[in-house]
Amino acid sequence: IHDALTQQGHPLSLTAIHEVLRAEGFARLPRRRDEERPQRPRPERAAVADVRQFSVAPRRFATAMGGLFVFVPWLVRLALADLVTAAGLPGTRMIPAAQAVRAALALKLTSTERRSHVMDLVFDEGLALWAGLNVLPKTTFLSQYSSRLGPRRRATLLDGWVKTLRGHHVLPGQSFNLDFHSIPFFGADEFVEKHYVSRRRRRQKSVLAFLAQDGDTRVLCYCNADLRKGEEADEVLAFVRFWTRQTGQPPPHLVFDSQLTTYRNLAAVNARGITFITLRRRTPALLREMALQPRGAWRTVHLDVPHRLYQTPKVIDQRVRLRPYGSEPLRQLFIKDLGHEQPTVLLTNDLRATPSALIIRYAQRMLIENGLADAVNFLHLDALSSAVALNVSFDVLLTTIATGLYRLLALKLRGFERAQPRQIWRRFLKSPAHVRVTATEVVVELPRRAHNPLLIASGLLDGRTVVPWWNGRQLRFEIP
Repeated sequence: IHDALTQQGHPLSLTAIHEVLRAEGFARLPRRRDEERPQRPRPERAAVADVRQFSVAPRRFATAMGGLFVFVPWLVRLALADLVTAAGLPGTRMIPAAQAVRAALALKLTSTERRSHVMDLVFDEGLALWAGLNVLPKTTFLSQYSSRLGPRRRATLLDGWVKTLRGHHVLPGQSFNLDFHSIPFFGADEFVEKHYVSRRRRRQKSVLAFLAQDGDTRVLCYCNADLRKGEEADEVLAFVRFWTRQTGQPPPHLVFDSQLTTYRNLAAVNARGITFITLRRRTPALLREMALQPRGAWRTVHLDVPHRLYQTPKVIDQRVRLRPYGSEPLRQLFIKDLGHEQPTVLLTNDLRATPSALIIRYAQRMLIENGLADAVNFLHLDALSSAVALNVSFDVLLTTIATGLYRLLALKLRGFERAQPRQIWRRFLKSPAHVRVTATEVVVELPRRAHNPLLIASGLLDGRTVVPWWNGRQLRFEIP
């Protein structure tokens, strides 16, 4: 009806046509099958993903994601396929587990929004070669596969991934930033709980995820998106147990905000010999106490941080005892002139560090919030409204792995050691390429770009890498 009216010069929207027909007493017609629809150009259907159809026959093709191949040597070096096998992740004869994980990881590394862009990439031969398949899996497989991964398998994969990163000296483990992140949910599931979503400044249905980040290298090293209300406060102890299993020792230093846990759990952290820095909530009584402090009680300290706007805050350093915490004293710092409307209250069990060192270290906790912002914007951590119903726990785990891979690249790029994944992707990796497959090697010809000299100097493109899922062919890069 819509097409006929349009051809006659009487365009009418589908909604208007439906309202007119309903007003005249006509019910909605059943949905037509594909063969009943009029003949017209339609999107081409890609082949079914099947590793048995995967071929490394000599050929040449172009790919829109040429920079993604820079990650291949790291995937081989870190033995990601072995980690997937050790975790017991499921697979099929058509799409084995390692290929499935690489396909999902490719979407993360390339900043692909699953809800609308996955199907645009199924004809890209480069992405299929990267994953080790004839074509990328479609949305249905990605959704079903992520739902088959139980918490034990995900935890085993995370445990193996962190051990591998520690073996490559990417996780010094001297200090950790901890934080929660609420991933918005826009569906109708009545069992999804409401949490405060800071980006929207309101409580709404969301999935709560806990993340831990190495304070030195900013690598995400722990994640848990399987939290329910009432379990949040104990997650810091879960991370302590996780790191103790990894290293045989508890984490030496933790930094987090006042919402993360309770005073009782702070006492448990202190009993394990762990130093922590956190904030104390500014209750009316505490604000009144700070307002009544005499001017002479405030001591000016200098923060040796270049380009910081507020470098001389005023501090009152005191010892306090809090009933839920126990009989042990805590160090409390009142801090003002930091650029905030109200003074900040810092709480720590570190009795030896200088006030300036404590303030600077807590300020560095903002790095995890910056990292979360990058995970949300670049790695699309908040894309739960996606048409691909990817299991959120698997999605958060993929985000953790992707940030680790980007950090490994950043540490090799001089001047970009602190760069976020979106900057690494935009400046170094977001480029097409020509791929040449021969009987012995796969040559990726990257185009000329402004930052190529830094990429070449990093050594990331040097040498040849034997890729097991390419039947032993070697990967080599060429730049004109």
